[in-house]
Amino acid sequence: MRNKPSLFAIAALCAIGVAGCQNTLRQDMANQPRQNPLSPSDFFADGRSERPAIENTVARGSVQDDSLIVPKESNAFPLPLTAELLERGQQRYGIFCTPCHGIQGDGLGMVAMRGMKHPPSYHQERLRNVPNGYLYDVVTNGFGAMYGYSAQIPPRDRWAIVAYLRALQLSRNAPVGQLPAELREKLMAGGTAK
Repeated sequence: MRNKPSLFAIAALCAIGVAGCQNTLRQDMANQPRQNPLSPSDFFADGRSERPAIENTVARGSVQDDSLIVPKESNAFPLPLTAELLERGQQRYGIFCTPCHGIQGDGLGMVAMRGMKHPPSYHQERLRNVPNGYLYDVVTNGFGAMYGYSAQIPPRDRWAIVAYLRALQLSRNAPVGQLPAELREKLMAGGTAK
């Protein structure tokens, strides 16, 4: 009989201890101090929890009113096509795109040759007919297994890559009527004329 009151006392002390420590021992991520957007706050003098943007700061990420951004359905090209732009595109393509897409854009890059999924060839009819805005969007945001390169490649260089992709596509699919006369003659002669 002496044990019943002692057990009762011990159980009561444990229950009080557990009840008193419930909030301090429980780690619940949903139970954190926070402020709801636009809710009042005693922390700041003006009583607002939402703070105004700090003067002279620049938003991180792409700004939607950038003049180089065009819709995915657009075939517009916001930069003048120059030899320098194509050279820059070739350089950037060599750095960022050839590991997967290959030097010729045929999807036979080193990453693909080592067992990763082969990307599509740029010389497919479907990809030759997509708008420039679509190619720019894929370079920016990625598609399928391809990651987006918006953090690594600035917008001007993305357009340079798109220009170079179009040059790659044209290099394999140029209509004979659009070739310069000297190249047309060389082609008609079987490629032997110099």
